Amino acid sequence: MAYLGEAIDAHLVRALGDDPELRRELRRAFLDSALAALDLMQRARCDANWRQAAERLKGLAATFHGDELITLADEAIAGVPGDPAIVRRIRRLLDEIDPAA
Repeated sequence: MAYLGEAIDAHLVRALGDDPELRRELRRAFLDSALAALDLMQRARCDANWRQAAERLKGLAATFHGDELITLADEAIAGVPGDPAIVRRIRRLLDEIDPAA
């Protein structure tokens, strides 16, 4: 699988050209949205809210061709709501994204 940050950058370059400032701004927006979805997953108090937040994360990942994040979101959807292991794995993946790159 491609590194998530590289996949996002490749998608942005194809869509917008090689504008480093715009790429940083959109990468930051992606990361902020992904972290917000992860926060919703962590705060979910029922199965439906967990699933909805995981599906939001999956949709965001699909928009940017983030295959690794799509896979993790699918695992969250299929797994046990509130699973701390999947939350940690998603967090680690998102922590690898440097919005300044």
